[in-house]
Amino acid sequence: MWREGPRPPHPSRARGGALDEAVAAPHRGLATVCLSGTLEDKVAAAAAAGFDGIEVFEPDLVASPWPPAELAARCADLGLSVDLYQPFRDLDSTDPARFTRTLRRLDRKLDVMAALGADTVLVCSSVAPDAVDDPDQLAGQLATAAARAAERGLRIAYEALAWGRHVSTWERSWDAVRRADSPALGLCLDSFHVLSRGGDPAGFAAVPGEKLFFLQLADAPQLAMDVLQWSRHHRLFPGQGAFDLPGFVAAVLATGYAGPLSLEVFNDVYRQADPARTAVDAMRSLQWLEEALALRSPGAGPPPPPAAPALSGWSFTELAVDGVSGPRAADVLAALGFAHTGQHRSKPVQLWEQGRDPARRARVLLNASVVRPASAGVASVAALGLESADPARSAARAEAMSAPVLARTRGAAEAELSAVEAPDGTQVFFTRTVPGGWPADFLPTGEQPGTGAGVTGVDHVGLTQPFDSFDEAGLFYRAVLGLEPQELTEAAAPFGLVRTRAVTDPGRSVRLALSAATLRRGGWAPGVPEPQYVALATDDLVATARALRDGGAPVLPLPANYADDLEARLDLPADVLAAVREHGLMYEEDGTGGYLHLATEVLGDRVFFEVVQRLGGYDGYGTADAPVRMAAHRRRRQAADGGG
Repeated sequence: MWREGPRPPHPSRARGGALDEAVAAPHRGLATVCLSGTLEDKVAAAAAAGFDGIEVFEPDLVASPWPPAELAARCADLGLSVDLYQPFRDLDSTDPARFTRTLRRLDRKLDVMAALGADTVLVCSSVAPDAVDDPDQLAGQLATAAARAAERGLRIAYEALAWGRHVSTWERSWDAVRRADSPALGLCLDSFHVLSRGGDPAGFAAVPGEKLFFLQLADAPQLAMDVLQWSRHHRLFPGQGAFDLPGFVAAVLATGYAGPLSLEVFNDVYRQADPARTAVDAMRSLQWLEEALALRSPGAGPPPPPAAPALSGWSFTELAVDGVSGPRAADVLAALGFAHTGQHRSKPVQLWEQGRDPARRARVLLNASVVRPASAGVASVAALGLESADPARSAARAEAMSAPVLARTRGAAEAELSAVEAPDGTQVFFTRTVPGGWPADFLPTGEQPGTGAGVTGVDHVGLTQPFDSFDEAGLFYRAVLGLEPQELTEAAAPFGLVRTRAVTDPGRSVRLALSAATLRRGGWAPGVPEPQYVALATDDLVATARALRDGGAPVLPLPANYADDLEARLDLPADVLAAVREHGLMYEEDGTGGYLHLATEVLGDRVFFEVVQRLGGYDGYGTADAPVRMAAHRRRRQAADGGG
């Protein structure tokens, strides 16, 4: 219906534009280690995303053809400061000769810093076998190094690596800095190194603000693994993991720290992904973090962006179809009890509806205007329409979170709608389904929506994400739409581990289940790569299943083994078990309730429908049944392709 044109480039935060607040925003920094590519690529991406400064990761500079002075000049041309040079490793030593050589190495790096225009170098706690354990000796060596930096007007920020040989906590690093008592020596606090070891940020109150030289930020999932491997491969941007970053930063700022908020994230995905896109994701994470801080302490900083307006449900789900997949999708919608109630005034888009309550009614659009010669016969979820209490404010919020509203054309009598693009390319529209609103773009066909097969609305939409954008997508929906991430689940599916995380509004009016395969697939792949589905709600799934079967809906058959296992594991009523066997229902439960659901066959290679009934307080998405459903989909596709 509204989806048009090629995917636009990812946005940047415009300097001097509408996002510059009356009160200056914090200085936003990005370590070059966060990004893929050469140093030239990284600097350009950081500037385009709107960052104020960078941390130069030494290996990036070593591999660059730019001398330090040229890098400084290019950064200045792009409006970037060089905030930190890092890392300087294994400074302290119990071997006097080695420490002498280390000071010579430090002198050379201070020369580099002077050419870069960076005034601070990051010194990590040592991991070497000859690292100093005696606190006074360590403080003395740090003071000696700081004196050399001070002679050039430079500073050393000392950081405790979580796996440091003797200094592995921030308290131990602060003790060394305090003992050294040098104006040119201060502390670098890194959220990962502190929080991964269970450190308490409340203790920062004992550190004078002027002794906090630098702040590095990273989130992470909660994992039980070696802390070095956790750090090197699994860090995330703020808002994507399990750490309380707002609380951490609030404790730092309470000391009087006024330096950069700088991201330092080691992540295998980011170091392979498009640096321009990753930099935008990074910027959005800081915008989310700054908003969280502003809400904790109103008036303490720049005003937050417009709050995300409340979402009250689904306006529509739009499927992109063609001359092959479109008629098939229309037939299935009819068999599911939908009525073809409208035809777009100017575009090849059909409106299908089911449900008597206009406020909850399920609506599916079939859009045949997307031309994809290389994907003939494919149907896919192209757009989501969300009911917003204030669509204009939703659009303003999106732009403030580095997701500018997409350009689109409309006829003179057509509704003016705003849409943004999610990381997987799905367009998200902010709407209000009111008389004279977007439904008026459709001319009535004469069919009326009714109870059909008993579908009352949309429960949720499931979207498989490219693995590289799974965390990015979660942050996008959190920061732009105000949806909160739920618990991460994993299922051992027939073709590998599948990871799922839902994002929801507080009232559960809008639910999205985001999934990703944890490894990229090679030549051996399932018959349904990157599936998408629309989960339709019903108050009586058994009755709906009978209606669907009577209507000829392509309900996915399940093996008898599944029902046998349910009977063995759960004390289900005989009539429910009979319905499971007869209609291909799936069921799971937790301590709060149960979940009955069924699936259709796949339509147009990717899309299928589910019909679901929530019982009691069940709040999940049936992910435990996903392996059974995926295997059944595979068998049906093989049979359809003549594979038996």
